[in-house]
Amino acid sequence: MNKLVAPTFIGVLCALVLASSTAGPVPLPLVTAQHASSSGASRVSLGAATGNGAGTSSAGNSASGTALTPAVDPDIRVASPTPPLDVATPAAPSAPAGGPALDIKPVQEPSPAPSADSAGASAPATAQPAAEVPSIPPLWAPDAELASPPPATSGPTTSGPATSESLAAPPATEALVKDDNSAAILTVFTRINEYRASKGLNPVKYNPTVAGLSQEWSDSIASREVIEHRANFWTDPRAMNPNNGAGEVIAIRTDRDAAQLVEWWKGSPGHNAMLIDPRFNVMGAGISYTNSTYQIWGVVNFFGYTTLPAGTVDSPGGSSGSSAGGSAFPAPAPTLCDATGRHMPPTLDLSAAAITGPGDLVTVNSSGQLLNRASTGVRTYAAAKVIGSGFSGAKEVFVTDWDRDGAYDLVTQWTNGNLTLHRGIATGGFQAAITLGSGGWQSLTLAVGGWCANNRMPQILALDGSGNLFLYPNKGTSDLSARALITSGINASRLAMVDYDADGFQDVLALRTDGAVQLYRGWGTTTLRAEARPTVATGWQDVTGIRALKNVTGLNSTGVALRRASDVVQYWDLSGGSLASPSNIAGPWTGQRLAQ
Repeated sequence: MNKLVAPTFIGVLCALVLASSTAGPVPLPLVTAQHASSSGASRVSLGAATGNGAGTSSAGNSASGTALTPAVDPDIRVASPTPPLDVATPAAPSAPAGGPALDIKPVQEPSPAPSADSAGASAPATAQPAAEVPSIPPLWAPDAELASPPPATSGPTTSGPATSESLAAPPATEALVKDDNSAAILTVFTRINEYRASKGLNPVKYNPTVAGLSQEWSDSIASREVIEHRANFWTDPRAMNPNNGAGEVIAIRTDRDAAQLVEWWKGSPGHNAMLIDPRFNVMGAGISYTNSTYQIWGVVNFFGYTTLPAGTVDSPGGSSGSSAGGSAFPAPAPTLCDATGRHMPPTLDLSAAAITGPGDLVTVNSSGQLLNRASTGVRTYAAAKVIGSGFSGAKEVFVTDWDRDGAYDLVTQWTNGNLTLHRGIATGGFQAAITLGSGGWQSLTLAVGGWCANNRMPQILALDGSGNLFLYPNKGTSDLSARALITSGINASRLAMVDYDADGFQDVLALRTDGAVQLYRGWGTTTLRAEARPTVATGWQDVTGIRALKNVTGLNSTGVALRRASDVVQYWDLSGGSLASPSNIAGPWTGQRLAQ
């Protein structure tokens, strides 16, 4: 966190009550707006949704963290992937003659903004003018929604056949500060019940299983720095089949004052209705501390039960035989998902960069030129601009911020077996190529993206010829030979990594040769969710490229672009947790391959 904002605080709040099973999540931008308050501090309300119809939303400019520039060894590193189980690693062919011609410019790294560890002082940050966003409408469901609950479960499991892919501890997020949160959770619990008592209401009790649901989501949104609700949280097995109402509230602050989270909820009509809903008799709370601007993230889930579920106690830390206070899950064992360092969200002006944002479309034409079409609005794009050449020998080109410096980079899988990185420069162009892997990569089907929830750096998923899916962790510019087996038995000609179900974790779309697409849901670790693998699309046998995109239909929206036959590129929105109807994106696309 920037110490300059420590004297003030910002509260950001969200509320969600029981919605119908057809309703999608409610993603909200992280925004700030100035409001008068008795303490003189600024307040942000990001909307409320309640059964009584009360709910408003006012917001302003998006807030993000501090850009840190990691040190990078300029030497070229050479690594080789572990040979596929059924393919011998070939000798590394020579690189393409001369390599790709890009707009190579000298590195002009931006000066890092002050961090929480920076010594000294500087001028206070200037407040930005507020901008309104649409109100978040109330969401609710009739009592019949809970009249026929799913079969009871004994713990945090998912539906589908049991497999070796366990649903164990959720990942510890990179940004989290691992301080004890038990006192903060007790404060939130106590303040809520004191408030309920002042209204003549019965206190809510505490359940460690519900708390695990809350803590997992608090860690998830804190790591991604996105304010959004968990879609259909009341159907999660850890909700234990509530039959008399369900609600969720979220708040964040730039300090660690847990009591003020409750005060902000009390000050918003929609959130206040959650705190004093007489139907609720059980709650669980999750509190996450981060090293970012917003130091505390709080999630509270409320449920109403006719019969209290097993393990319910009078307060956090009560005598149920289960530990509460935010420790519902043990610390996970070290994995290849673990981050090698802390990387704050970058804040760079990319208007002059070769690739300007996560909604841009990059293609390779028949001459090996690299073209970019900058996203200019809701499903609209600027004219194609040449940003490089010499990519005729590329099997696939992937667009990602590999080094997490804010500028978009190119990871290229070459037909000669090499894997290279061109680091993007915010002021335009790219740096010279760095070899990440030498030999053997041409036989793998790749996807690049933020698979690991505890690591802001993108990673690589690689499918070999035997159907084994591996995770290669991001080691910067060094060896990419380490890998972990994610699962086996995948039959796919192409992979795409995207948050399909809008739960905050990346999933895998596996396109088979018959045109069917199977969904493999992830949850941010080196395993997949243990469940059946549904077919989510058919008729995609003519698809030659899938590109995951963000912000195409609105801030924080997600979707995929498909390169299809007849020179068509389609956009399919995924913001609602499933594929929406496609729309075509204007070309021309003749002779162009889509970068992933």
